[in-house]
Amino acid sequence: MPEATSAVAARTKPKSLVSHTLAEASPCPGLRVERRPARLPDGAMAEGLHNIWIILDNPEQLNSYTTAMVKGVILAFRAASAARDVVAVVFTGSGDRAFCTGGNTAEYAEYYAGNPQEYRQYMRLFNDMVSAILGCDKPVICRINGMRIGGGQEIGMACDFSIAQDLARLGQAGPKHGSAAIGGATDFLPLMIGMERALESGTLCEHWSAHKAYRLGMLHDIAPALKVDGRFVPNPLVITDRVLDEWGRFALGEPKTGAALAEAKHLLSRGTIDLSLLDEKVEALCSKLLLTFPECLTKSLEELRKPKLEAWNRNKENSRAWLALNMLAEGRTGFRAFHEGPRARREIDFVALRLALAQGAPWCEDLVESLIPRAGG
Repeated sequence: MPEATSAVAARTKPKSLVSHTLAEASPCPGLRVERRPARLPDGAMAEGLHNIWIILDNPEQLNSYTTAMVKGVILAFRAASAARDVVAVVFTGSGDRAFCTGGNTAEYAEYYAGNPQEYRQYMRLFNDMVSAILGCDKPVICRINGMRIGGGQEIGMACDFSIAQDLARLGQAGPKHGSAAIGGATDFLPLMIGMERALESGTLCEHWSAHKAYRLGMLHDIAPALKVDGRFVPNPLVITDRVLDEWGRFALGEPKTGAALAEAKHLLSRGTIDLSLLDEKVEALCSKLLLTFPECLTKSLEELRKPKLEAWNRNKENSRAWLALNMLAEGRTGFRAFHEGPRARREIDFVALRLALAQGAPWCEDLVESLIPRAGG
């Protein structure tokens, strides 16, 4: 801090500062919170100022969040919001495979499935997590280090900015696995990418490349992550040129097929993942945010978040109630199928379910068990 500024601060600072944190965050399995020095655009440290990195640290389960992790995220965002020396919050995951793939399916299948009263309380926590992101007094950057799927996509879209490594895939999972994307996606997607694309993402559950998500306006920026022979190359699995497909549509970010896909997979197998360019872009954005009036920045965030907040606050409570009751039927079945099914087959037999319901079959234990995929079945 410059000497004159330091002297003014020393003369005017109260004898002791009041804490506005509800509760101190305690160590939480599956979550790390790091205080990192804030930097100026030239890389020099802004002494005394920091960025908070909230890191989902459950890489063995693709950084899916447990109930305990959700509590930890809420407290971490509350603390970062109240911290006087914090410029920005970076929300990310461990490793290079996933930012987050949503709720922990083992916990869902083994505890919440069939227990709507318990899932309703869990969804109170989930809603509070999304609200903590949307209500943070600091700008929030989602650093997408890998897959951002399901609930992971929803908490990511609650952030103000998203920067992805370009091998990442993004999308929803709800109707394929017994849920609906009403933890934020149905609120945020129409605002971010328009109704038609929102319907596509929220119902078909087809995952998009980071390049496609960037083209459609879901991401602030992307960065190459694949290094081959010492050089960064764009994601080889998707079309990265602004070319037209056979129907005259822009194909940027769409998957390659045939011989081009086989060649791309070979190139991918030769490379290594390096997230240094992703980190550079995240730090560069934090540096730009540093060079603003802090209260004017917070007010700008509050105003620009209003469309998200209005949609979210309008729907979150009835969504919570529906999701809880759904754990007696489709949610119970879908989460169990994903958790118990063989790796290559984690979806139920949708045709069999639709036929059973068309014939008036009730949701009962026999129906659920008949739909769970089994090895060799």
